[in-house]
Amino acid sequence: MHYTPRNYGSKGISLLTRESWLFLKNAFGSIFSREFIKVLLPLLVLWEIVPRLNIIPRTLIPTLSDVALAFWDLTLNKGFFLHIIYSLGKFLAGLLIAIFLAIPIGIFMGWNIPIRKHTLPLFQILAPIPPPAWVPITIIIFGIGLPMQIYLIFLGAFYPILFNTYQAIKDTDPRYLSSARVFGASELTLILRVYIWNALGAIIMSVKTGVAIALVMLVIAEMYGGRSGIGYLLVEAKDFFQIPAMVVCMLTLGLIGWFSIELLKFAELKLALWKVGR
Repeated sequence: MHYTPRNYGSKGISLLTRESWLFLKNAFGSIFSREFIKVLLPLLVLWEIVPRLNIIPRTLIPTLSDVALAFWDLTLNKGFFLHIIYSLGKFLAGLLIAIFLAIPIGIFMGWNIPIRKHTLPLFQILAPIPPPAWVPITIIIFGIGLPMQIYLIFLGAFYPILFNTYQAIKDTDPRYLSSARVFGASELTLILRVYIWNALGAIIMSVKTGVAIALVMLVIAEMYGGRSGIGYLLVEAKDFFQIPAMVVCMLTLGLIGWFSIELLKFAELKLALWKVGR
């Protein structure tokens, strides 16, 4: 069969559609399962009823309908979706910088002992410093704005990815390496075909951890600098004691984290088939 550019385009669209459907099925399958719906629906009903009956003060715990109204108000009057886009941009920028720096450094540290001896002590000294402790000096260096926010998000994700990647590469089974060397594999081949693929599951897990800490730093960064993003709306709602709006922001952050983890799980499903289900 002769393939024209149109044929390739049609195949690409078909493949994209199929993979997107598979991702959505995997991501939302557990949420819309019968088992979880049996748990979720009673919880939503209790969330609405308990504050209305004043079992818990409604001023402290808003009802589900209060939260829905706050979401509508934020969307109409505060440009909520625009703030979400701003936050996603910062979050992805910081996280991707962390991934593209931490994974190669972790690979080389795990692969090469001299590199490890020169670099590991420095990272072991810096890593225990809690990421929020970097906020004051980061503001002094970068000022209050986008570079400061992206740097803090990067910092939160960097060390979990770095150390988990390093440990996974370091713990590669020597039998795999010996077998590859018997067949004449070079060190570059070992890195690309043995070390990385053996450590892939642990690397993806490290990115999942990085996502969680990056979200924390996103909120902190937006609370301290700028006038955009979910963190900014969250602190503004706190200042005016608008608890329903605070809950909306918290749930949105949770959804961003959940969706990011689901994307990583799907990547693992496609790339590390031998590790799925363990």
